[in-house]
Amino acid sequence: MVKEGLVSTIIPVCNRPELLREAVGSVLAQTYRPVEIIIVDDGSTDDTGRAADALAEKHPAEIRVIHQKNAGPGLAREAGRQLSTGEFIQYLDSDDLLLPAKFELQTGGLRTHPQCGVSYGRTRYRHADGTIEDKPWKGSGQKAEAMFPSFLVSRWWDTPTPLYRRSVCDKAGPWTGLRLEEDWEYDCRIASLDTRLHYCDEFVAEVRDHGQGRLCKGDALDPKRLAERARAHSFILKHAESAAIPPEAPEMRHFARELFLLSRQCGAAGLAEESRNLFVLAQRASGEVKGNSAEFRIYKGLAELIGWETMGRLSCYADRFRPRRFSQ
Repeated sequence: MVKEGLVSTIIPVCNRPELLREAVGSVLAQTYRPVEIIIVDDGSTDDTGRAADALAEKHPAEIRVIHQKNAGPGLAREAGRQLSTGEFIQYLDSDDLLLPAKFELQTGGLRTHPQCGVSYGRTRYRHADGTIEDKPWKGSGQKAEAMFPSFLVSRWWDTPTPLYRRSVCDKAGPWTGLRLEEDWEYDCRIASLDTRLHYCDEFVAEVRDHGQGRLCKGDALDPKRLAERARAHSFILKHAESAAIPPEAPEMRHFARELFLLSRQCGAAGLAEESRNLFVLAQRASGEVKGNSAEFRIYKGLAELIGWETMGRLSCYADRFRPRRFSQ
């Protein structure tokens, strides 16, 4: 049963006990009530699970804990979503913080703008040394009516920035098992529903850098990371096509170039199948005319002749000297 007015905050966590306490504290410090917090201990091997249980014992009316084998952030969030009962959904990474008035401002915005399915506001960025950027992080300082088509260029907010209506999340469906870019794919799926945005012109969340491990950091050419990114990009293209974004749109052209670049990188990393599949998607995203251009035909012919891995390595080497070779 969905509880009217309740904000469900879902926090996936793995091996971050102290950061978890701070993230939970930022939810408990909200000026808005009612709230519930669902902590998903995603296979922690330190005392994070005990820290989560201690928080739930101290705040039994507001905090629940799920312990599960490590499944990645997307499936951890989905486990929390399935248990949640709020009218509104807040996803919060364990290393980030919510500012005290966030729920008050954004639930108020969604109530006064019933046509909107998501509310977002300004996000501030704190460096590992404690210094804070003066300007809003990413694109969170700009007002937008919708997520598409601009989300094809970048996910211009971070996970703690938006507050979702539960009805929108239910319509979008479950999180995938992606371990990279799973949040971008999820938001693009919500964007494909023609979701309207409410903008709150206030700082509502803080994203923090730190010295502990982060999934978003790693070797860009690591084959496992590239394989995950290839899957995410294929899903995102489907969402863009579902939203009927045409190949001629600048944002789709940008994404087509990203697909082609990722195809070359996958080839260089020895992922022939992913390289070939992404190349086909890049052609499709480029449209009939551009997708059948000499550049595509020559690349495909050479890749089939010498192999997608070799072609990827040669192309990535050439890209160092010609970073703009795939032009609009």
